[in-house]
Amino acid sequence: MSEDLLRYDLMIEAALRDVVRETIEAVVRDGLPGDHHFYITFLTKFPGVSVPDYLRNQYPNEMTIVLQYQFSDLKLEQDNIYVTLSFNNIKEHLVVPINAIVTFADPSVNFALQFQNGAETEQVFDPENKESGVANVGEGAEGAQNEQKEPRGEVISLDKFRKK
Repeated sequence: MSEDLLRYDLMIEAALRDVVRETIEAVVRDGLPGDHHFYITFLTKFPGVSVPDYLRNQYPNEMTIVLQYQFSDLKLEQDNIYVTLSFNNIKEHLVVPINAIVTFADPSVNFALQFQNGAETEQVFDPENKESGVANVGEGAEGAQNEQKEPRGEVISLDKFRKK
């Protein structure tokens, strides 16, 4: 692809990730309003993701977390979501970079975003990078797409959250 082309796809991706940022910031500030709750699917091998080893072994490629009733210490810093969740009654602290997110859904209002991730595009729009407009995601993300997916817990189809 020519360097002279504007990468609208990357700009749209960045704008949609801003929706996730603003949503998390609002929840940190005001709590979850009404029936809102989130399903967040992310790449477990993405640079900067921090999950306990036993969860990474159980979900070697992608993991979905639910922010609804039992979460605490939610914050957003430097494009990372920090949250404490309970897994089998054990509280675990997770770090999920915004760019590691593959899907973000709020089923209470039939809202869902699905992202092309660094594993597929290897580029992310960076408005601060005036020269190229893109930044490399880094190594490690490519393997998440190529590995065979192992069976895991409940699979949630986002189609049921989309308006028909």
